[in-house]
Amino acid sequence: MRRIGIIGGGASGIVAAIAAARTNVQAEITILEHKDSIGKKILATGNGRCNLTNRTLDVSCYRSEDSDFISNLLQKFDTEDAIRFFSSLGLVMKWRGTYGYPRSDQAASVVELLELELKRLGIKIRTGIHVDAIEKKKAGYLVSAGKERLVFDRVILSCGGRAAQKLGSDGSGYSLAKSLGHTMVPVVPALVQLKIKEHPFAKASGVRTDASVSVCIGGERKAKDTGELQITAYGVSGIPIFQISRYAAYGCYEKKKVSVEVDFLPELGEKETEHLFLQRRKDCADRKAGDFLTGIFPKKLIPCLLSLAKIKIHTPVEKLSDANLHTLAKVCKHTDLFVSETNGFENAQVCAGGIRTTEVCPDTMESRNLKGLYLTGELLDVDGICGGYNLQFAWATGYLAGCAAAGDRKDIKRDIKDDSN
Repeated sequence: MRRIGIIGGGASGIVAAIAAARTNVQAEITILEHKDSIGKKILATGNGRCNLTNRTLDVSCYRSEDSDFISNLLQKFDTEDAIRFFSSLGLVMKWRGTYGYPRSDQAASVVELLELELKRLGIKIRTGIHVDAIEKKKAGYLVSAGKERLVFDRVILSCGGRAAQKLGSDGSGYSLAKSLGHTMVPVVPALVQLKIKEHPFAKASGVRTDASVSVCIGGERKAKDTGELQITAYGVSGIPIFQISRYAAYGCYEKKKVSVEVDFLPELGEKETEHLFLQRRKDCADRKAGDFLTGIFPKKLIPCLLSLAKIKIHTPVEKLSDANLHTLAKVCKHTDLFVSETNGFENAQVCAGGIRTTEVCPDTMESRNLKGLYLTGELLDVDGICGGYNLQFAWATGYLAGCAAAGDRKDIKRDIKDDSN
């Protein structure tokens, strides 16, 4: 009987256990989770609604030092495979555009169905057990957890990264992997808020507004995104900030100058914006400058923009010069914010960096260093953008690792399709 130990009861670890049990009904499979229950991070995803996957699945949706690994992985387990897997559990999905959710709109439904399948398959779940060390032995792997010693033929490391430690990701998986000969890309927070030096919009805290944001590292533009920007007392947040945050995090890690250029009117060009303001001066000549932008921007944001343009709020609109409006247009289209740091791992949705994927086989998630050792999920140097991509990566790596650890099947694609029968 093959004994398989799965370290970590998160998204990839749970799916690895189910895939292993379905692949080899004789295998003895144990999940070791150091929190008091499994799947805690799944419950927090998608604001509790659980964005499971995305129909737009491409290498460009992920970041890593090794894009070939991602390309190979996506060929082995894609969106349709994830849909079939969850359908086999009894989950009905719904779609918001290309974003896939459980029809119930409850992440708890996803966890409950996963737990039901674990129970049906007879998989052992041990919570409140923290793995301190793993040693490779001739007969397999010796896993140490406090005073307890456990022996497994094969081990799947699904410990997560360092993001959201209160949900179980404490970074211990990195130490375990390194002790077994693996190396790492430096880990930084990703999908996280940014803190701004001398924040010019601090008084607009709480404002949400459409904007385009670009991150520059050492003067070089690295990434751009558009969406709803959220202004906080300490900096900026929102989906577009999350999408570019991993680049800002690495820039701060490398002690480089990090800035974010904000375009508050991305639907208009700079000349169009200036023309709009010139026309508005004619139409709103009897107003004060403080009311000039009313109807374009949220009320709390307007004084901040005027201040940056050096326009006093009580100045009559008719007295605003062409130069004033040219400056105001530039402020609205090109405001640079200087990043001091990101929020910490406790606020990040995922990590960037991790165990180098060149050390892992993309077909099976098996370590290239040690036979019988598999690595999955956020432990690896792959982070996705917002939109269900990180969960999709967890499902994919967990499934492939589970199938490989439990047997020698080569046609993983066929196995996935068979699950729904």
